[in-house]
Amino acid sequence: MSVTHKKNKTSSPRYGLARVISKLGLCSRSQAAKLVVAGRVSVNGRVQRDPERPTRLTGERIVIDGEEAQVAQRIYIALNKPRGLVVSAADERGRETIYRLLNDDKLPWLAPVGRLDKASEGLLLMTNDSAWAAGISDPESHVDKTYHVQIDGTPDEHALQRMIVGISSDGETLRASDVRVLRTGEKNAWLEVTLDEGRNRQIRRMLEALGFTVLRLVRVAIGPIALGKLAKGQWRTLQAREVRSLQSGEKRRP
Repeated sequence: MSVTHKKNKTSSPRYGLARVISKLGLCSRSQAAKLVVAGRVSVNGRVQRDPERPTRLTGERIVIDGEEAQVAQRIYIALNKPRGLVVSAADERGRETIYRLLNDDKLPWLAPVGRLDKASEGLLLMTNDSAWAAGISDPESHVDKTYHVQIDGTPDEHALQRMIVGISSDGETLRASDVRVLRTGEKNAWLEVTLDEGRNRQIRRMLEALGFTVLRLVRVAIGPIALGKLAKGQWRTLQAREVRSLQSGEKRRP
């Protein structure tokens, strides 16, 4: 697999070799590093074993396992992640990962855009376009992410307002941009919570600080892209307009 461009070398920034391979959409950065260390990658005719070897995205000839590296076709998918799967290519504890759902031979390597923890469900975007993914994941982008959350109790208006104003947890102030009650039962309630930032276990931590336990957490939208009727464990290719919507500033849910 090889990338050769005739652009002036000075026009292309340098990155570590493993990062360049990842940016080409061929595999993850950690997988690329293993290929390099194993001596399976050459640059401009010389085998390289340093994953951090400064390399240009354009203007240098990269060969992996004897094949010239071509920029992979950009693929963008939406996956309905079931509860119990880990969002990782491999898990050191041997737990099942989301990659068992991607059994289509025609799919290239894809990386998740952001995370959902093992106990969470719902919409997960995946792509081999690292620049597009970075634009969504960047905290400064403030892409809305909307969740439906079942909790063991019914919060009052004061509790909902505290989630918007901010709750202190482990030295961080956690906030939701919007919270509303969807429905209530005798012992639990469903909330719709919208975040425009992503902190580790943010919704769970906010609700735990208020005395509630999260029973289910389902992400239903990322910006204007909604989970819709996509079946659990299934995936679909994003339409071109959906891909563009997260590039063009349509950060809010429709």
